[in-house]
Amino acid sequence: MMQSTKSRRKVAPTTATGTKTTATDNGSADSADKLDQLLLSSAICNNEDIGPFIRKAFTSGKPETLLLHLRHFARSKESEIEEVCKAHYQDFILAVDDLKSLLSDVDSLKSSLSTSNSKLQSVAGPLLDSLDSFLESRTVLQNVNLALGSISNCVRLIEICSRSNYHLSRNNFYMALKCLDSIETELLDKTPSSTLRRMLEKKIPEIRAHIERLVSKEFGNWLVEIRVVSRNLGQLAIGQASSARQREEDLRTKQRQAEEQSRLSLRDCVYVLQDEDEDEDDQHDQHDAVGLSNGLGNDGHSGGFDLTPLYRAYHINQTLGLEDRFKQYYFENRKLQLTSDFQVSSMTPFLESHQTFFAQIAGFFIVEDRVLRTSGGLISKMEVENLWETAMSKMCGVLEDQFSRMQTANHLLLIKDYVSLLGVTLRRYGYPVDALLDVLSKHRDKYHELLLSDCRKQIAEALAADKFEQMLMKKEYEYSMNVLSFQLQTSDIAPAFPYVAPFSSTVPDCCRIVRSFVEDSVSFMSYGGQLDFYDMVKKYLDRLLGEALDEALLKLINTAVHGVSQAMQMAANMAVMERACDFFFRHAAQLSGIPLRMAERGRRQFPLSRARDAAEDMLSGLLKAKVDGFMTLIENVNWMADEPPQSGNEYVNEVMIYLETLVSTAQQILPAEVLKRVLQEVLSHISEKIVGALYGDSVKRFNVTAIIGIDVDIRLLESFADNQAPIFSDGDANQLKLALSESRQLINLLLSNHPDNYLNPVIRERSYNALDHRKVVTISEKLRDPSDRLFGTFGSRGAKQNPKKKSLDVLIKRLRDVS
Repeated sequence: MMQSTKSRRKVAPTTATGTKTTATDNGSADSADKLDQLLLSSAICNNEDIGPFIRKAFTSGKPETLLLHLRHFARSKESEIEEVCKAHYQDFILAVDDLKSLLSDVDSLKSSLSTSNSKLQSVAGPLLDSLDSFLESRTVLQNVNLALGSISNCVRLIEICSRSNYHLSRNNFYMALKCLDSIETELLDKTPSSTLRRMLEKKIPEIRAHIERLVSKEFGNWLVEIRVVSRNLGQLAIGQASSARQREEDLRTKQRQAEEQSRLSLRDCVYVLQDEDEDEDDQHDQHDAVGLSNGLGNDGHSGGFDLTPLYRAYHINQTLGLEDRFKQYYFENRKLQLTSDFQVSSMTPFLESHQTFFAQIAGFFIVEDRVLRTSGGLISKMEVENLWETAMSKMCGVLEDQFSRMQTANHLLLIKDYVSLLGVTLRRYGYPVDALLDVLSKHRDKYHELLLSDCRKQIAEALAADKFEQMLMKKEYEYSMNVLSFQLQTSDIAPAFPYVAPFSSTVPDCCRIVRSFVEDSVSFMSYGGQLDFYDMVKKYLDRLLGEALDEALLKLINTAVHGVSQAMQMAANMAVMERACDFFFRHAAQLSGIPLRMAERGRRQFPLSRARDAAEDMLSGLLKAKVDGFMTLIENVNWMADEPPQSGNEYVNEVMIYLETLVSTAQQILPAEVLKRVLQEVLSHISEKIVGALYGDSVKRFNVTAIIGIDVDIRLLESFADNQAPIFSDGDANQLKLALSESRQLINLLLSNHPDNYLNPVIRERSYNALDHRKVVTISEKLRDPSDRLFGTFGSRGAKQNPKKKSLDVLIKRLRDVS
């Protein structure tokens, strides 16, 4: 076979040679035909397409040439085929011979194969049966394992579904959602049942939507409840701030008491008491701090304040992938709630609703502060600040509007106190409240104007009810309430009861009104963002005392005081009010928290000086009128008497009796200083009346004896002044005597042996400075009588002129020249 193969591979060259021989035999054709024949033969040998040769032949109109070439090629191949067949025939003969030689071997092999096949069939039959059984068992095993896997997945799926239902029934939404997520991510694709898969694909979104609805409903209920909780929380926080403020006030009161007691050398007792109280105050402060912390406990739930629904709703929405939507929903709803909290009912007076109004806002922002710090990003600090700015603007607007309508100082004070407590409360949580305090400061003047108006009415009512009678106090508590509480006592020794005070009921009534004014003013000024406000309180206190009280007292004195006893009581009241005014300024300083020495350093004159002067002038005027009644008896004086009266003239005796009676009565209620001023006025008036009598037209002439009698009268009056030394000091008694200086100097001049000394400026300034030279001229002329009896007492009626008369004539002449 290999040889036949080699013979077949040599066919092509032979064919080429044959072709060349044929071309030689056909040498008679032209070279072009030979070339075409050669190309055609080459194309057929190479199995190429002869289409181009055919088209060329028909195009040139010579198809016969092509047919000739093809026939020539066919004839050239026939010889080649014959040669090949001959070669193959030899090979075939050889192969047949080989097969015949193998026939016996094939027969033996056939029998051997048949035998082997019989044996193989007998042996492999059971094995094939076993293999079939194995394959069948393996298929069953695979089916069983697949079934077990499917059942396991289904069991796990059912268990997770059961847990999800359990959590849903317990409102444990987060765990239910985690179960749903586990089903979706781990089991849903592995579920063998398409029906179960479709059911789960339908139910899982429904369950999530159901959870979202439940959470939204719970959150909606929380939004409703938190408004009531916020109001209660705000009231609680403001109440704690009020308690803390009250403890501060109590501590200040005890410190003031300690300052007063320290002046009495009771420092040890004071310090022990203060230490104990400070410990108690510290415990109260710690209790308040714990109370506020518990009110906003770490778990978000204490005393009705529960943020759990909010946290759960936020967490569930985070789990559902709705975090941003829930944040926006929460912010918008809370903003709407805050806007509704701003609504002020026109049906309810703001005085009744202001606590609820401000407590609601305070509770709102306390809740928001807790949400900001504990919710993990539910609301941002910027959003809370924006809400606070909105609330601050609205609260300021409401306060401006309500304050502009109010016409009662107490209403303003009540609202101001609550607003200041609101500021203290919210400042603890970091909210700026300066704008609120600015609104309060802006209405400071209006408040004090209303307060002054109220005090004017109260003062007018208190003064109208005054009976100008000394106040009787039967019990110690009355003394403490009406005297000690205003530091009106003149001695630290408690009096015996019943005690008759030197003042009437007007004094403690007015003191209570002024003290209440001071306390209300300090209350309004304090906790308003201004630390040093004593000057403002003092300014308004000066207005109350100088405008309201002083004018009311002036009106009372000028319209209601008609008798000496009433005038004396008013003068006594004014003296006590002077001590009371010192207490008012000290009290204002203490309440304002400044040292008393600073208040005393800035003290001005007595603010009720006009009323005091009017009361004393009224008393003096009434006393002068009374004295004038007695001084009319001076007309009974014998101005040409031969002997002077030994015990004074009748008028002076009546005056002395009245003055002594007056002093014995007045010293019971009038302070010595006031009594001294009144007596000075009265004695000065008596002196003027005496000089006026000598100067007036009713006395035409008088002699020295009459002047000696007047001298006796003046000496009695001077003795009365000296007798007041136990009541006054010696210096004050001398001042009383100085009130008689005009009459005393005139009498001394008339009785002087050298009256012309009056012309000496030095002597006049030292001894006669109270005299008017015009009066001296007129009175001296009355003593210079042309009658011989005029100077009869100075000597005989000789031709020699009396030196005293000569001196008096010189005095009169010189004074007339000056005039």
